Amino acid sequence: NDRQAAYNIAAFVGIGLLVLLALAIFRSYVQKRKANDSLTEKNHIINQKNQDITASITYAKNIQESILPSVETIRKELPKSFIYFDPRDIVSGDFYWFNKVDDIIYIAAADCTGHGVPGAMVSVICNNGLNRSVREHGLTTPGKILEKTREIVIQEFEKSEEEVRDGMDVALCCLEGKKLSYAGAHNPLWILRKGASEIEEYKADKQPIGKFVNPLPYQTHELELNSGDTLFIFSDGYVDQFGGEKGKKFKPKALKQLLIENEGRSMAEYHQMLEENFHRWKGNLEQVDDVCVIGVRV
Repeated sequence: NDRQAAYNIAAFVGIGLLVLLALAIFRSYVQKRKANDSLTEKNHIINQKNQDITASITYAKNIQESILPSVETIRKELPKSFIYFDPRDIVSGDFYWFNKVDDIIYIAAADCTGHGVPGAMVSVICNNGLNRSVREHGLTTPGKILEKTREIVIQEFEKSEEEVRDGMDVALCCLEGKKLSYAGAHNPLWILRKGASEIEEYKADKQPIGKFVNPLPYQTHELELNSGDTLFIFSDGYVDQFGGEKGKKFKPKALKQLLIENEGRSMAEYHQMLEENFHRWKGNLEQVDDVCVIGVRV
């Protein structure tokens, strides 16, 4: 009887423990189910917000593209030209600018502070500054245009209660027949003469379009081009891209050599070659910056 009683007690204790274990498992399951439901709901909210943000940025891209001149418009005035434009994100801090007044053609490659949405917002202000300098103030000399653009950009940013030191680097060219004038803020001008084995480089002033300590006037370089000569202006996104076997920057020297080796190509072939080379060099690495390269052949 004592042994049977002990068995019964042990059985009741065992059943009780099993019931408690089952309750604990069920409680854990309910809590985990609630946590999963909550996580699913949060993920849905995050995904919806990401979709809304992406949709907004995509719409902003449409607005930015409407500000940029169409490639067809540029090719109509400069039939032997190309623009390799490759934003890192949906919208870009780089932009290309084009204008024509009478028989004078203006074209620029600009690189604003940052990339993505912040860079794109700065690009709108800088683009407007270039337009106003030419259309509203009637300036024709590249150096004077950059000085007025700097003034306009600084005035726009001074409206903020906080100090804003954003701005842009730019290479601005003015073509009147075969006469070329150029001014730059950090971004140089390269000239590849027909049949040449070296590139002529015209250096930019080492001051951005924006706030700068002791700003100076921008120098305007003037030169004559011959039929078959090609000019190149660009942002730093191409030469600063990491890639290759050692994951290093492409660098200006390599770009110069690439342009020289392909001197006989058409502008369309130049465009394709530069794009293919960039993606081959980048490989599986992330694109570090926006890219803008412009070529014009006389």
